[in-house]
Amino acid sequence: MGIWQFIQDQVLGMKWLNGLIGRGLSMLGLDVGGRVGGSIQFFLYDVLKITVLLCFLIFVISYIQSYFPPERSKQILGRFHGIGANIVSALLGTVTPFCSCSSIPLFIGFTSAGLPLGVTFSFLISSPMVDLGSLILLMSIFGGKVAVVYVAVGLVIAVAGGTLIEGLHMELYVEEFIRKAGRVDIETPDLTKQERIQFAKEQVVSTFKKVFPYILVGVGIGAAIHNWIPESWIEGVLGGNNPLSVVLATLVGVPMYADIFGTIPVAEALLYKGAQLGTILAFMMAVTTLSLPSMIMLRKAVKPKLLALFITICTMGIIIVGYLFNTFQFLLI
Repeated sequence: MGIWQFIQDQVLGMKWLNGLIGRGLSMLGLDVGGRVGGSIQFFLYDVLKITVLLCFLIFVISYIQSYFPPERSKQILGRFHGIGANIVSALLGTVTPFCSCSSIPLFIGFTSAGLPLGVTFSFLISSPMVDLGSLILLMSIFGGKVAVVYVAVGLVIAVAGGTLIEGLHMELYVEEFIRKAGRVDIETPDLTKQERIQFAKEQVVSTFKKVFPYILVGVGIGAAIHNWIPESWIEGVLGGNNPLSVVLATLVGVPMYADIFGTIPVAEALLYKGAQLGTILAFMMAVTTLSLPSMIMLRKAVKPKLLALFITICTMGIIIVGYLFNTFQFLLI
């Protein structure tokens, strides 16, 4: 237990870095116990910590992803049927893109290739909501129990949502150009180890450029919440005394656009200020899964009735999960 705590605090959480930054700021004459100094310490610590973890995780995940290009992923998914296909599709989403907007082109490709609609929706839900990176980053802030349960419930939502859509036979609500797209099987070349490493390096640079602005915004909001917004205000709106806190957090998160790396600093600050765990996770899930830009992109691929069903399933699933986490928070933290 001591070793795991050390890994969580010092390796993943990098608390040594926070102390180092605090001492450096103190030497420069800043009071890290005050609002300004505390905000600067929070901002520098979280930006550096998330950046280091982000680059490492993107490299590892991209190296794994090099074994699962779209053509091979399609072949893998095509071997499974029924709920087993939904489970495999949701799991496959954990090693693919980091945000909902980058998941949608793959979803369109899978649907055009003739994969069952429910299977492709399981992928679409899990890809932005749950990934290996989120597991590690959540561990660094909330601990192992919360991270594992978050990933588990995210996969459950993805499998249940895809299964429900499949059962309702919504194929006619996919846009015509996708349903009638030609199915072209492309041979996937075998990459050498060096080529996979080069691919992973390129993904680090590409993804970092896309994600870093959201990290800065997320950490900036987190720093403001952490040091400037009164704890009583956060507790009043997002604490246990407000029975609608989960619904409110979900509805606030839907129109936003970020990935999990940008939402985690905000979640960290909200938890510190007294917001309930389930409320925070509901906000994170809503932002990463149902962002407005990704819904606009998805509308080009599916008709309004299917889009509305997808949003409803995800929203209800997120709200239910939020209340469950709030109920059992005492077991997780």
